[in-house]
Amino acid sequence: MKIAGSHALVTGGGTGVGRAIAEALAKAGAQVTICGRRREPLEAAAKGNPNIHVELADVTDEESVAQLYKNAEAVRGPFSIIVPNAGIAESAPAAKTTLEQWNRIISINLTGAFLTVRPALSGMTKRGEGRIVFVASIAGLVGGAYIAPYVASKHGVVGLAKSLAIELAKTGVTSNAVCPGFVETEMLHQSVDNIVAKTGRSADEARANLVSGNPQGRFIQPDEVADAVLWLCGEGAKSVNGQAIALSGGMP
Repeated sequence: MKIAGSHALVTGGGTGVGRAIAEALAKAGAQVTICGRRREPLEAAAKGNPNIHVELADVTDEESVAQLYKNAEAVRGPFSIIVPNAGIAESAPAAKTTLEQWNRIISINLTGAFLTVRPALSGMTKRGEGRIVFVASIAGLVGGAYIAPYVASKHGVVGLAKSLAIELAKTGVTSNAVCPGFVETEMLHQSVDNIVAKTGRSADEARANLVSGNPQGRFIQPDEVADAVLWLCGEGAKSVNGQAIALSGGMP
């Protein structure tokens, strides 16, 4: 499995962790298709990088994902690297979480990950190579108050990664998940704003509260997640399968 010359799909690739992953894969020589529902951030991520290509798609919509595959693979060949990264996070006490909130988070974070991967499985197994790297979260390994749907969705993503790993173990395809703690992205900034709005704390206090969960006392950077994904996609990680790799500074 060589990254250079391969075709990779990164969902939610216009911002944050997804953009960092797309840039890292492109720098390593892959042709990278990024997708999302908003054209502007996708085009900003692809600007000036001939190895990054934009497709609009909704990962919760089966037909939209099928069209994405049709468009991208017709031009750049079949995907051999799949990085389901698209996701959202919201917070509320479980008792006040609506069914609509629950369904939306599960649909994007978990069902979207499944729909992203499924079309690639048959081709990958026939070719005898492929890398699937789910972007989960430390919340996929531990619980967390006020984020029950998010935790449930990310536990589901980890379970999906492990199940595929067993199913595909003898095919040359690996399936893993990376599980970062709080990453310095737009999503983190939204979490800070939410804490400020709901608790009256200052932004600095909110950031200090979030960073306290990392024993290293800092936020994870997007390029750290990208480096982990890049390693899992390479030849040196061919025996790494079914793993949920925590990037959390030592958080248990």
